[in-house]
Amino acid sequence: MLIAERWVIARLRDRKFYSLGEANAAIAACTAEINARPFQKLDGSRQLLFEQVDRPALRPLPVTRYEFATWRRATVNIDYHIAVDKHYYSVPYQLARQQVDVRLSAATVEIFRNSRRVASHPRSPVRHGHTTDQAHMPESHRRHAEWTPSRITGWAARTGPATAALVEAILASRPHPEQGYRAALGIIRLAGRYGDGRAEAACARALHLRAYSYRSVESILRTGLDRQPLPGDTPAVPPHPAHANVRGPGYYN
Repeated sequence: MLIAERWVIARLRDRKFYSLGEANAAIAACTAEINARPFQKLDGSRQLLFEQVDRPALRPLPVTRYEFATWRRATVNIDYHIAVDKHYYSVPYQLARQQVDVRLSAATVEIFRNSRRVASHPRSPVRHGHTTDQAHMPESHRRHAEWTPSRITGWAARTGPATAALVEAILASRPHPEQGYRAALGIIRLAGRYGDGRAEAACARALHLRAYSYRSVESILRTGLDRQPLPGDTPAVPPHPAHANVRGPGYYN
């Protein structure tokens, strides 16, 4: 810094530059002069030492530019996808329920298991979307015989018909049923938290609104909308209590 201040900044402090290129050219001339100036106590100059020592040791730049990345740990869901920034990326279905390492760069998501890369995807900004590699899927889109759309729908039917219908609609709305397993199982778990009655009412409202997602059902339950009548339903009018002052329409006949 001291050399730059004395032999570059101080020398150019009174000059006016009208472009960045003009300033860079003046700085480059000062730099070349500094590097060519002989040492006071040693033989040679900075430029000479660079040519003799540094240049022979230089290597070519990498073919690809350095890319900053971060690492995370993730658990593979039963639908053989991992969640990264609210987007779901597939891995080989054999890795379901296992821990993996995830390398995130600006453009790529790479998944590693035991230091071996098992999947790579372009990074997607789509929230709650799926990026699925067909090679990661099991034959006939089945990961295991126990995880089938019919079985998951059967589990939902234990809560009620509306819950089963909503789960079936969620699975049918996905390009592959497995992509709806996470939402379906989440809705089934909501029944354990809020009770079958409220979960069934929330699913009925979600079906009415065609809101086929876990987040919709969870929001309905959290805000208590499941206790409200469905849009378009007319609440029953309670009968008037019997009273001597309430004569009714027959009095006027």
